[in-house]
Amino acid sequence: MLIFNQLSELRLWRKELAKQGKSLAFVPTMGNLHEGHIKLVEEAHKYADIVITSIFVNPMQFGQNEDLDAYPRTFEADCDKLKAADNHAVFYPKATDVYPNGLDAQTYVEVPDTEHTLCAEATQRPGHFRGVSTVVAKLFNLVQPDVAVFGEKDFQQLRLIKTMVSDLNMPIEIIGVATFREETGLAKSSRNGYLTTEQKMIAPALNQALNLIKNALLDGSSDIAGLQNLATEFINEAGLKTDYVLIRDAKTMEPVTENSSDIVILGAAYLGKARLIDNLCFQR
Repeated sequence: MLIFNQLSELRLWRKELAKQGKSLAFVPTMGNLHEGHIKLVEEAHKYADIVITSIFVNPMQFGQNEDLDAYPRTFEADCDKLKAADNHAVFYPKATDVYPNGLDAQTYVEVPDTEHTLCAEATQRPGHFRGVSTVVAKLFNLVQPDVAVFGEKDFQQLRLIKTMVSDLNMPIEIIGVATFREETGLAKSSRNGYLTTEQKMIAPALNQALNLIKNALLDGSSDIAGLQNLATEFINEAGLKTDYVLIRDAKTMEPVTENSSDIVILGAAYLGKARLIDNLCFQR
């Protein structure tokens, strides 16, 4: 498996792939890989001849109260997992390579209405999605993939990236892969590593709360505010601290109406050091 630290080496390799007529699938990650990430790599093999994974902890998408330095870095273990999944190459840049002029002087890529449509106010993480769109756009320019694969666990992020690619006419196919879960229903996440054994028993309450809402909506309930409050209470009583629970039209991300057929329920909660996110998307 090839490991690229320098952009110049990556670009030479990419040009050679193009000469050979080989297609490239890309899996962007922040490292600390788990089974969900490996599922993305396995899925990427279905869409291209070559698969490259990036490992880059993006400082731009961390909020003021989030500890960038504490995010787990497990590069050697990550590479072992990627080799076992037949990943062909890893792009492992430094922050100074991605942002050579520093964050304050960086050109941003911002999807219109991101702060409103993607519920940034509810997440209390202003600027987070701008950081996501900017780094993904930069990585796309650096790697130049034909296909990029993302997990559906972060519904808002996936929707953001699809919109950006469409708006900027990027020649990249975006593939979403279903959320990989523990047997308890807990969505796999690098941040699950922050959880103690006891907390891992509590954490599935987030997914359980979202399923309560889903079942109520499918049974005909139209009390959106009431269901959101009910789920919030359920999560808090289980021992988590709710960040938000939102029921939205999956196509527009606007509040659900009687005409909404595609529904997404979005949830986030704090448990110890971890901030957990999850979603359920379905039709009614």
